Amino acid sequence: MLTIGQQFPQFKLTGVVSSEQSSAFKEITNATYKDKWLVVFAWPKDFTFVCPTEISAFGRLNKEFESRKAQVLGMSTDSDYVHLAWRQSHKDLNNLPFPMLSDIKRELSTALGILHEKAGVCNRATFIVDPTGVIRHVSVNDLKVGRNVEEVLRILDALQTDALIGCGWHRGDAPLKAA
Repeated sequence: MLTIGQQFPQFKLTGVVSSEQSSAFKEITNATYKDKWLVVFAWPKDFTFVCPTEISAFGRLNKEFESRKAQVLGMSTDSDYVHLAWRQSHKDLNNLPFPMLSDIKRELSTALGILHEKAGVCNRATFIVDPTGVIRHVSVNDLKVGRNVEEVLRILDALQTDALIGCGWHRGDAPLKAA
């Protein structure tokens, strides 16, 4: 699995950006959100139970990520058409403000090293990538356990300070001072 300090892989994937068939699909690459932080999170499968709780939580906090010059990108190995059907049928996903990327060929998830060995789907992984394309945070949860989106936002805030940040720190708190 790729880790902190490594370059995030180049990618070109179809993103589902709307619930309307006529405007649903857009090609997304590393260059699409140039000069922004990326928060890339992967989930195992569409039409499941834990996944929509996380995806909708990222949607609810999307404006907070945007205010920090960060772009949220969600992804799974499902097809773009499955993403669209799920968005259209699930009330909490219908108006998501960020792309749902389709990694149906498993190219990005393989390059990241996040495919579950037995299930063949993405592990519940999160990457925070700085504007130069360097991975600054990685976390992976068991398939059955959802991540804490507020913690992802807190970590982004901490990384953007470029200071020493202690446990329990929140945006607005003073960083640690080296003795």
